[in-house]
Amino acid sequence: MIPADSPFHPDNEAGYQAWRAAKLANYPTRGEDLIVKVRDPRYLSDSEYQAIWKLIAKTNMAIYATDLGETEDKESISQLAAQFGLTHLDANWLADEDGISSLTPHDEDGQQRGEFIPYTHKPIRWHTDGYYNPPERRIWAMTLHCVRAADAGGINDLYDHELAYIALRDADPMHIRALMAEDAMTIPARTDELGVARPDESGPSFLVDSGPQQFPTLHLRYTARTKSIAWKQDAATLAAVGALADLLAGDPPGLFTLGLQPGMGVICNNIPHTRSGFSDHPDHRRLLYRARYHDHLRNLRG
Repeated sequence: MIPADSPFHPDNEAGYQAWRAAKLANYPTRGEDLIVKVRDPRYLSDSEYQAIWKLIAKTNMAIYATDLGETEDKESISQLAAQFGLTHLDANWLADEDGISSLTPHDEDGQQRGEFIPYTHKPIRWHTDGYYNPPERRIWAMTLHCVRAADAGGINDLYDHELAYIALRDADPMHIRALMAEDAMTIPARTDELGVARPDESGPSFLVDSGPQQFPTLHLRYTARTKSIAWKQDAATLAAVGALADLLAGDPPGLFTLGLQPGMGVICNNIPHTRSGFSDHPDHRRLLYRARYHDHLRNLRG
């Protein structure tokens, strides 16, 4: 249930307007404004830490830039994330043994991972990570760290889901009500050789969670794919989903396009993002480390 005094409650217009004004005030306009230079990701200085947290608090994301270059160093990135309260990894079955996924193409080597789009050269449409996870395994935050960039392509679009909320609510508050419904979206059942391994699972697209610091946190579950999700087939939901798709297909203010370079990474509250198709060389494959967390980002030095 959404607290009545939450700015995200559809009936709290005064609270929403006050939050909206604060949210949009001095919002960054360039991707470069999101980048924080970091000397040692294992031990952030107070100025580095506060610069990253200020961006997260404002935009739900920050880009850190280290001198790691193409060093394959997961531990340093894990330690950076832990400084913001991220310690409980979602170790999906395609992840490495340490729970972090090494996203590199396998569509040309015959490996099973090559059957899944993140492990190919193909583009990835708008989505939030783990939108299909059950509530007890919700992905609240994630990091994406570049070890080796593609020769061409592999560009990410990043968008703050709170800006999407504002755009949809301003256009028609019914969009928000529809996407917050408990049956707004359904993840189809998964079957295996024994039958139904997981039944259909319905839930909201936009949801509010108080988080560990007891302030309302807005979360979005979304994918532009049609095979792995079924939207509620009523007029209000279809109109809301269409409005969100149109918004993301355009060039709304606050949409950032970024090509991560070696040593750079994103730390975020599981914002909507994309990846363009790319090309690389067999001897120099694009490699990104992706870590998904069941924790909320927190300011541990506040």
